[in-house]
Amino acid sequence: MYEVANHSVEDNTKLGPQPRIHRTARVVESEIGSWADIGAGSNIYLSTVGDYSYTAGDAQIVYTDVGKFCSVASHVRLNPGNHPMWRVTQHHFTYRRQAYEFDTRDDEEFFEWRKEHRVIIRHDVWIGHNATVMPGVKVGTGAVIGAGAVVTKDVDPYTIVVGVPAKPLRPRFPKEVADRLLTIAWWDWPRDVLEERFNDFLNLELFLEKYSV
Repeated sequence: MYEVANHSVEDNTKLGPQPRIHRTARVVESEIGSWADIGAGSNIYLSTVGDYSYTAGDAQIVYTDVGKFCSVASHVRLNPGNHPMWRVTQHHFTYRRQAYEFDTRDDEEFFEWRKEHRVIIRHDVWIGHNATVMPGVKVGTGAVIGAGAVVTKDVDPYTIVVGVPAKPLRPRFPKEVADRLLTIAWWDWPRDVLEERFNDFLNLELFLEKYSV
């Protein structure tokens, strides 16, 4: 993982071990994996993005851990702002106090509460255009989140969810196949193994036959 403190990396034409971050993207205090691709206008704050994962553009990722080989479509929001509904007012003047000159310090307890409700996206997850994953949600490996979905509950591995609020549509694979893929855990293979076995990814039956224990 490459640590990106508070700046953008100039974009280039090819992907490589160093992540490609578009010049219009903003990455703050986050870690970005090898071969990752952060698209134009994306904002990533206090998060991690795993190897080979990408954002198509204009994604907002806050307090989130994104696994490897994830596909994040444009205008996706992972962990949108949470407001203190239990207070007299939900407005952020009660915690962004300095900006409104109510205090010399912001409400650190509130921001810690937000950090504790991280979104967890496992590996090989596809998140469709304009989808939102709410604070504290965990999305299992191999899952698919439909375009425009609002995910309020955890998503099981290799499950397709759609709608507002998002609900399971169907499994991506039969449970036996999903379990075998989870056991193989190909997303942890090093680069040289991925290159050697690349063509096997194009045939599910062959892949399972060759690499299932």
